[in-house]
Amino acid sequence: MAHTIHLEVGTPEKIVVSEAASIVNAPGAEGEFGVLPGHTPFLSALKIGALRYRDESNRERVVFINGGFAEALPDKVTVLAESAERRCDIDVSRAREALARALKRLETGEPDLDFERAKTALLRAQTRVSLAENRKVSMMQ
Repeated sequence: MAHTIHLEVGTPEKIVVSEAASIVNAPGAEGEFGVLPGHTPFLSALKIGALRYRDESNRERVVFINGGFAEALPDKVTVLAESAERRCDIDVSRAREALARALKRLETGEPDLDFERAKTALLRAQTRVSLAENRKVSMMQ
């Protein structure tokens, strides 16, 4: 049995990650799940969150995932996400601006506000800010 699996994370626009990993942890719709080489095949819906994996050098890598689906096979994990970006590529100031906009939208209480959509935008912004701000801490580990 191989010691790595191939991880591929794609969006409608691009491939975000395509590399070997020793373990992949993803934000499943029913809860977090992990995949090791040789894993039993399965499919899962994904929620907004962080996909974490260990690369061939055993460094933790993190990718922001905005929903989608994951397919786990014994030698490969494929993630098809609505949007995704590596933690190192998140623009912190842009993420903070999106967070401020989402909070403001929810605070206004407009009568025609799509509350579920606004809550989802807030969660997406909070997750991106959290991941971006914590990248310096993880790099020191």
